[in-house]
Amino acid sequence: MSLFRRSAAPWAAAALILGGCGSTGNDTKANQTGGAKEKVTVEWWNISTAEPLKSMWVQRVKEFQALHPNVIIKNTPIENEAFKAKMTTETASGKVPDIYSTWGGGVLQQQVDAGLVKDLTEVAKPWIDQFTPAAMAAYTLDGKVYAIPSDIGMVGFWYNKKLFTQAGISTPPATWTEYIDAVKKLKAANITPIALAGKEKWPGHYYWAYLAMRIAGLDALKQAGVSHDFTGPDFVAAGAKLKELVDLQPFQKGFQGAGYSTPSGQAATIGNAKAAMELMGQWAPVVEKDAGKGLGDDLGFFPFPSVEGGKGSASDAFGGGGGYAIAADAPDEAVEFLKFLSQTDIHGKAVETGALLPVLKGEESVVKDPNLGVVAQSLAAATGFQLYLDQAYPPAVGQEVNDSVAELINGKKTPEQVDADITQTAKSE
Repeated sequence: MSLFRRSAAPWAAAALILGGCGSTGNDTKANQTGGAKEKVTVEWWNISTAEPLKSMWVQRVKEFQALHPNVIIKNTPIENEAFKAKMTTETASGKVPDIYSTWGGGVLQQQVDAGLVKDLTEVAKPWIDQFTPAAMAAYTLDGKVYAIPSDIGMVGFWYNKKLFTQAGISTPPATWTEYIDAVKKLKAANITPIALAGKEKWPGHYYWAYLAMRIAGLDALKQAGVSHDFTGPDFVAAGAKLKELVDLQPFQKGFQGAGYSTPSGQAATIGNAKAAMELMGQWAPVVEKDAGKGLGDDLGFFPFPSVEGGKGSASDAFGGGGGYAIAADAPDEAVEFLKFLSQTDIHGKAVETGALLPVLKGEESVVKDPNLGVVAQSLAAATGFQLYLDQAYPPAVGQEVNDSVAELINGKKTPEQVDADITQTAKSE
C-alpha cells in the first residue's frame, strides 16, 4: 500500500535497548581497481506496497543508480504490519536497515536511545530547511534531527457522498450530535454507516483520541502523556461518547476480524461502496482504490466534528505522516539517496499523484485532488496538532491505548477501565 502512516505499534523496548547496532546493507562493499569508486549496497525498507508509489520508487532507484554507478539501492517494499514485525526482529538483533520507514515519536526515540539511528542534524543541514516545521516535528527529538519526512497529513472522515444523499444527509456533520444523527439516518436507510478494521486495532484508537482532544482539549491530552494519568473525567467522557457510537452498532458485519488494506477489509469496504464512511488518514483514497474500486467523484472528506461543551478546538488536528530514518552506521550514500528523494521536482511528482501530501515549503500548489486539498487546507489552518497516540507515547503505552480502545469497542471494557489500564501501563514505563 502507499506510504501511509500506520501505527508505530509495539516494537518491544527490550529489543531496542540491546547492545550493538549495525545496518543490513553495508556488507556487500567490494573494492574495484582502476580508480573506480567502491561498490556500496544500501538497504531500503519502505511500506510503499501500493501504486503509484511502488512503481515510482522503482523508477527513482534506477535514476539514482544511473547518477551513482557504484551504488546499489536494494528497494524492499513491505506491507505495513509485516514491516513492523520485521523491524522488531531487526532491532532485537541490534540492527536496523540502512534506510527504513518511521513515523517518529516514541518508537524513534527508543531507537535513538539504543544508538541505532544516525543523527542527521549536521549532515542534512544544507537542505533540511526546505521542509515545513510541521513536517519535521515528529522527527526532531531534543533539538536534533533523526529522520527525513516524506509525507504528512491528518485523520478525518472519508465518506460516500451518494450514500449520504440516499440517507437524507445534506451536509457533513460538524458536531458530535449531528454525527450520531447521521449514523442513525444511515442505519435507517439500511446503509452500513462505518467501516472499521477491528482486527488491526489502531484504526479504532483514532475515535478515542479525537474525542479526548475535543472534550479534554489538546493540552490536557499532552499533559496526560507527561503525568501518566488518563483517569480524569474528561477522558472517561471520551470513552463514554465512543460507547454511545458503538452501541448503535455502526460497523460492518465481521469488523472484529477485518484488516485495513485486505480485499475484504476497511478500505475495500469503503472503496466498494459497502459502507458510508471511515475515519482514516490522508492515504485513504489511494488504499480504497487499491483494495477496492474507489469512489471517484463520490468521495468526500470532513474533519472530526466538535463535541458540544468540550474544551478542545474543532480546528485541532490529529495525525502524522511518514519519513525515513538512517541506521547509525549506514554509508554516506544512504543520506545522499534521501537527499535525492527530497528534491522538489522528485517529491513534487509524488505529491501530484495524491499518494503523498506536501512536506516541502511551497509544495502545496501541486496538490491536485480536491479532497486532499481540503486536508492540506485543514492542516494549514490547524490551531494545534497531536501525533498519533501509538506513536507519541512509548510503544507499550501506545499499544495499551490500541488494545484497551479495541476492547471498549468490542464491549469488553468500560470507559473507566480503559483509562485505568492506560494509566497503569504509563506509570510502569
